[in-house]
Amino acid sequence: MDKEKVQNLIQELIEKTTVKTTKITVSEESGANTWFSVEVDEPHFFIGRDGEALYALNHLIRRIVETKLFPNEVGGLDGFSNNVLVDINGFQKKRVENIRAVAHMMSERARYFKSNIEVDPMSAFERRIVHEFLSNAADLKTESVGFGPSRRVVIKYVGNL
Repeated sequence: MDKEKVQNLIQELIEKTTVKTTKITVSEESGANTWFSVEVDEPHFFIGRDGEALYALNHLIRRIVETKLFPNEVGGLDGFSNNVLVDINGFQKKRVENIRAVAHMMSERARYFKSNIEVDPMSAFERRIVHEFLSNAADLKTESVGFGPSRRVVIKYVGNL
C-alpha cells in the first residue's frame, strides 16, 4: 500500500474546499485501521453538523482509493480502502473513544445481568467499532439487528465457552 499516495489525495481533496491543511500524520491501529490525522485551520467545515462532512470525506476517499489508486485489487489493496480513516483535528478519535466507552459499559452490563443488551441505533461505522471492540470477548457475541436508521447492536451474553 502506498500511504503517501493516499496522503496526497487527502490533502488535495481538502484543499479543493479552500481549507488549508497544516499537517497530516499517518498511524496504524494494531494493523486493523490506518489513520490519517489531518490538522486544519478551519475544522468547523468538516466537523460541524456532527461530523457529516467528515463522514462524506471518508466515504469519498475510500471509494477513490478502491477504484483509482488500486483498481486491480479487490477492495483496494488487501482490503486497505475499508480501513482508511481520515480524522480532522482529533474529532474522529474522540468519537471512536466515546463509542468504545459505551460498548465497554454495555458489555459489563450484559455480563452482570447475564442477558442481551441493545445499544442505541448507530451508523454502520459506529456499529463496526463496537463489533471490533468486543470481538475478542469470549463470553459475549455481538449482532446487528433492525433496518435503516434504527439498526443497532445487540450484545449477547453467551457465558464462558
